[in-house]
Amino acid sequence: MLKAVTIVSLNMDPVTKTPFIILKEIEGERTLPIWIGLLEATAIASEIEGVRFPRPMTHDLLKNIIDKTDIKVNGVEICDLRDNTYYALIHLTSKGKDLSVDSRPSDAIAIALRAKAPIFVSDDVLRKSKQIEETEEGVPGDKSEQGKRWKDILEKLKPEDFGKYKT
Repeated sequence: MLKAVTIVSLNMDPVTKTPFIILKEIEGERTLPIWIGLLEATAIASEIEGVRFPRPMTHDLLKNIIDKTDIKVNGVEICDLRDNTYYALIHLTSKGKDLSVDSRPSDAIAIALRAKAPIFVSDDVLRKSKQIEETEEGVPGDKSEQGKRWKDILEKLKPEDFGKYKT
């Protein structure tokens, strides 16, 4: 089952200095952090902020090609998580035919923002990413290595670390 998500924030990991995006279920509380490249973070941030460049950047160019060839972006889907790598699909319609194109999640999100298309995450990916276990108090807690890393990062964050890209 697919869950519609929205971008909650685009941040810089204070430990690794790597950008990451946090997606959150629209009708739910689960979140999904995805570490992304600096160029993709710039493409996402520029679209969120409405920044326009004198010449099209790569994602803008691709969106221009999509528009000129009468292709519709129906949505993007974060569809799998294997070996700590997320996979995505961009769902398109061209000449009445539905197509799905393999993509990195960050590129798919950058395209979705430009096309005003929905972003989805499979329920299976949300489950795989969490590895939730109960703590002694009965409160859900993430005991995976990624969960421990997140806990460390979140405990060190200050409000000013979120910068101007909070949404």
